[in-house]
Amino acid sequence: MPWWDAQIHADRRPLLMLRGRIKARLAAWFHAQEFTEVECGILQSSPGNEAHLHAFGTQAHLPDGSRKPLYLHTSPEFAAKKLLAAGEEKIFEFARVFRNRERGRLHAPEFTMLEWYRAQPKDDGADYRAVIADTLILLKLAADEAGKKLTYLDRECDAAAEAEWLTVADAFRIHAGMELLDTLSPYGKGDRDMLATRAKRAGFVIADHDGWSDIFSKVLAASIEPRLGAGKPTVLYDYPRAEAALARPKPEDPRLAERFELYACGVELANGFGELTDANEQRARFIAEMDEKERVHGDRYPLDEDFLAALAHMPPASGVALGFDRLVMLASGAPNIDAVLWTPQAS
Repeated sequence: MPWWDAQIHADRRPLLMLRGRIKARLAAWFHAQEFTEVECGILQSSPGNEAHLHAFGTQAHLPDGSRKPLYLHTSPEFAAKKLLAAGEEKIFEFARVFRNRERGRLHAPEFTMLEWYRAQPKDDGADYRAVIADTLILLKLAADEAGKKLTYLDRECDAAAEAEWLTVADAFRIHAGMELLDTLSPYGKGDRDMLATRAKRAGFVIADHDGWSDIFSKVLAASIEPRLGAGKPTVLYDYPRAEAALARPKPEDPRLAERFELYACGVELANGFGELTDANEQRARFIAEMDEKERVHGDRYPLDEDFLAALAHMPPASGVALGFDRLVMLASGAPNIDAVLWTPQAS
C-alpha cells in the first residue's frame, strides 16, 4: 500500500509526531547553547568530493542562454564552513540533503542531516571532544523524548549509559582480529597489499581492484559496525588519515585524523571532525578522492574553488553531521527509515 493510504498514514502518524517533538527538543537545546540556526543553499557547484558519495546533478539555464552544471548537495558542509569563514562561530541546521545510489532500510535518497559547527578562534586546538559531547547529549535528549531505549531490530542501546570510547585500531584488533596501524605509513598512506593479506586470512574475499580504503570499509562494515553501540553508545575515534577526507591530522600521530563516529544498536548515527583548514592539503585530498572515484565509478565532480579559498579565512573548528532520520528511527523503534519520513520516496 502507498504511504498516502489513509490507514497506512494513521499507523505511521505517531512516529511522525514523535519526529516533530524530537526535532523541537534538539533545536531548543541548540538555541539554549546560543547556536545560530542557518539555512544553507541546496544547489552547489560541487556536491562534495568523497570517492564513494554520489550526487544528483542538474543544470542552471543562465540569462545569456548558457548552461551551468549544478548539484544537490550531499551535505551542507561546504556552505556552512564558508559561514564560519564569514565570522559565524556556533551554527546548526536541519538540512535536506541528497545522495544517489543509496536506498535501503537505513538509507533514503533524500533525508535530513542535522549538522553543527563550533568555531573557536581563540583556541588553536578547537578540541573536537566538545562536539562529541554535544552528540552524546543529543542522543540522550532524543531517547528521553521517546521515553525508552533506542532500538533497532533485536538490538537495544541505553542512551543514558556511559559511552564506550574505542579507537579504530582497537576495534579492528578486538572485533576483526587484525592489526591496522602498521599498514599505514608515517603520514597515513595505506599499504594495500599488507591489509589485503590480513583481510584474506580473516576470511574476507578481496578483489584485485580493491584499494586499501575498500578493504578497510569491508572489514569495518562486516566485522565491526554490527558490534558497536550494543547496550550503550560507542564513540569510534582516531580514524586513519586516509579515511578522513575533511578532518585535520592528529598532532601526536599524523597517521591518524581527528574523526569520530557515533554508533547505537550497530547503526552509525553521526560523523564528526576536527576540521581541516589547510587549503593545500584539502585540495590534494580532494584530487586524490576524485581520482579514486574515476577509477572505481568512472566519474568525478568539480572542486568548489570558493570553498577552498574560504578555508584560508576559517578559524579552528569542529563539526558533526548526524543522520536525524536514523536517530528518530532508533528512538521510535521503527523498522526502517521510511517509517519516520513524512513523504518517503517510492522504491
